[in-house]
Amino acid sequence: MKNIRFLLLIIVSVALAVVKVSAQKSPDKYGTDSVSCMMHTSLYREYFKQKNFNDALPHWRWVFNNCPLASQNIYIDGTRIIGFKINETQDQFVRNAYIDTLMMVFEKRIKYFGNVPASRTGMVRGRQGLELEKYRPSDTLKVYSYLRRSVETEGINSDAAVVSGYFIIINDLVVSKRFSVDSLAEAYDKLGDLVDLKCELLKDDTTQLNRWNDVKSLLEARFGPYASCGEIEKIYSPKFKLSPDDTILLRKIIRLLDKKDCTGSELFLQAAGNLHKAKPSGQSAYLMGKLNLTKGDLVKAESYFIEAVPTLDDALKATTCFYLAKIYYNQKRYSEARSYAYKSLAINPADGRCYLLIGNMYAASAASCGGSDEIASLAGYWAAVDKFIKARNVDPSVADEANKNIAVYSAYFPTLERLLFNELKEGSVYTLGCWIGETTAVRASH
Repeated sequence: MKNIRFLLLIIVSVALAVVKVSAQKSPDKYGTDSVSCMMHTSLYREYFKQKNFNDALPHWRWVFNNCPLASQNIYIDGTRIIGFKINETQDQFVRNAYIDTLMMVFEKRIKYFGNVPASRTGMVRGRQGLELEKYRPSDTLKVYSYLRRSVETEGINSDAAVVSGYFIIINDLVVSKRFSVDSLAEAYDKLGDLVDLKCELLKDDTTQLNRWNDVKSLLEARFGPYASCGEIEKIYSPKFKLSPDDTILLRKIIRLLDKKDCTGSELFLQAAGNLHKAKPSGQSAYLMGKLNLTKGDLVKAESYFIEAVPTLDDALKATTCFYLAKIYYNQKRYSEARSYAYKSLAINPADGRCYLLIGNMYAASAASCGGSDEIASLAGYWAAVDKFIKARNVDPSVADEANKNIAVYSAYFPTLERLLFNELKEGSVYTLGCWIGETTAVRASH
């Protein structure tokens, strides 16, 4: 301790000349006793560097009270010193007093250095709100006030943690019925725009972009339970009318409505169409295909799905191929339908829906493929049942439907007598003609 004091006295002595010159230029900066200001500053800083906050506290307090203009570090360091005392103190009365002191540190920082970029008012208010929420979360309205003022002042320069904290506190106030749901919707509207713009500006900075994407996810998760289709449309219909080609806005509208299963709304259809025109991609083409499929416009749906397939990831590509298979099945274009069903299965071999679809095609084609040949006209049902069995085996979720189809179409198998009459044995190999072209096993109905 003596060595430290001796070293500090040397530092103070060397610095006195500088202090005297500075005091002449700025007499208020170091208060009425510039020498003591420098001495206490040096002492608290030395203890602070050693994380000896208890010994730093009395010297820091002297500087805080007597030369508040000396440096903004007084307030930056003060938050750590007082935060340490808050965490250390068990007495609730003393703890509350330290929390009040911490809030005063933020207020003084704004008062004396609020015009300095590193201590600008909006930024400090944000830190003040987060610290109050940390140490006195019950003071909800004051936390809300600090964070709101921070976001309103900082705007696009807001910190991600402050934006998240602000929205969380509004959500909590809505849950406790102190604020209306409209307050949450309004905040989501404003903060969502801020976050989208921030993500666009930071798209080349992976670390920061990830932080802001987390904020975006938080906003959507908290707003989600209150976001009815009507609420979303109320917020975004006016925005869409003003900026119908804003791709950031269009993606947000589509994402929100899709998440709430509001894809049948006119706003969703218009936003999806405009996004595809502005920035066509495999995903936007897929979305347009799905919308037109829902509307029953199979021609447009087919066109969009074919456009989408080459650039989609595997999961969406498999789904898109299945949709194309269904379209061609409904149009009785069975060969094309089967082709796309197999393309889907090549990506996702456990999708029993594709085998069900192929089986239904074979069953629908059995009579026409067989012509006047009695056995040939029934052989399609053997191939159909093969696919239903395959569907059941690879995908338990379709087992019920597969079993029903097996029962229905097994009844169309030729009788054992008809097989013997046509010199066929059960279990022997049979090759179907027509577009089916499959090899199957001969079976009799039972």
